[in-house]
Amino acid sequence: MAFRLSNIFTLNLLKEKPIGFLVACNNNLKETVRFSRQKHWNPKFKWLRAQKVIKVDLPNFREDTESLSEEEMKSRMKERGLLPRAPYIEVPIYISSTGGIFEPYIPPEGDGKVSPISAQGAKQKLQFLEKKSKTMMAIRKVRQFEEDFETPKFLKQVEEIYKKMHECMAKQDLEEIQQYITEKAYPEVIHNLESKTIRWRFLDNIELPYIVHARWTDVISKENIFAQITVRFHTKQCLAIYDRFGRLMHGSEILAKDVLEYIVFEKHLSNEYGKWRIHSKIIPDWLPPKEPCKNTYIKPKEPTVEELTAKDSIGEKAIVEESSPPKIEGRTENVATV
Repeated sequence: MAFRLSNIFTLNLLKEKPIGFLVACNNNLKETVRFSRQKHWNPKFKWLRAQKVIKVDLPNFREDTESLSEEEMKSRMKERGLLPRAPYIEVPIYISSTGGIFEPYIPPEGDGKVSPISAQGAKQKLQFLEKKSKTMMAIRKVRQFEEDFETPKFLKQVEEIYKKMHECMAKQDLEEIQQYITEKAYPEVIHNLESKTIRWRFLDNIELPYIVHARWTDVISKENIFAQITVRFHTKQCLAIYDRFGRLMHGSEILAKDVLEYIVFEKHLSNEYGKWRIHSKIIPDWLPPKEPCKNTYIKPKEPTVEELTAKDSIGEKAIVEESSPPKIEGRTENVATV
C-alpha cells in the first residue's frame, strides 16, 4: 500500500512545473521514446544478414577411419569434395650427361701409321672431308650457346683437361677428377685403380690435336641440348703401373711410347654453368686386344716337416679315440674264465 502511494506521489510531482536542475531531466523523459529494438530493421537485407554466418560441418576427429571400408571412405571423401591421395612416386632427376656416344666416330684403319701421301692415306682424308659438313653444322649449333667458341682455343682447353684428368688418376684424387670427366666416364676411369701406383708423364705432341667429329642432340625436351666433340690426340707419353707390392705391372717410366687416342668431350649446352668434360674414349673394332696385366698374389707359406709330422700325429690320435669304446664310470663287469 505504501509503495503504491509513493508511486502516485512521484507522478504528481512530475506533472507539476519543474524547478531548477529538474528541468533538463524532465524534458528528456518527455521526449524519449523507447522501443524493444533500437535499430531499424529492413527485411530487404534479410538474405545478406544470413550470409554473415556460415555453418561449418566439422569432421569427427575421434572417428576410427581405419575400421571403415573402401566404399565408406569413398562416400565420405565425395561428401567433402576430396580426391583420393595418389602414391608419391616422383623422384627429382638431374641429367648432367648422356648415357653414351650418339653417332660415334669410326676411326679409319691404320690411322697414325699410314702416310697421307699414299693411296690409303688420301682415301682417309677424302672420307674425312665428306663427313665434315655435319661436324660444321654441329659446331655452328655450339656457337649459338657459346658466342666466343673458337676451335684453336677449344683444343688448348681440352688438351689441358686431358692432362689434368691423367694427373688426378696418378694422384688418385677422386674428388677433383669429377671436374674433368662426366658421370658416365667416372666408373670407367676409376675402375681397377685401387691398390695400384701410377706414374704418368706427358712428353710432347707428335701431331697437334684436331676435331674429327662433332654432334649434338636433345634429351627429353627440345630445349635440353647436349653436344659431343671427338678430338684426335697423337702424343708421346710415359706410363708405368705398379701393384700393391711395388712390382711393375705395365709400361715403363723410362721408355716413351706413341699414343693415338680419340677422346669424346661433352658439354650440357642448355646449362649456363656447363663445361667441357671427358665423356668417353673410342676404341675401334679393328684394334687388336691388349695383353692383360699380370696380377700378383700373396704366396702361401709352405709348412715345414715338423709341422706336417705334428699334424699327422694329431690326426692318428683322433682316429684311435674314435675307434675305442667309451668308458662308463661306476660300473663293473664279471668276466668268466674257462
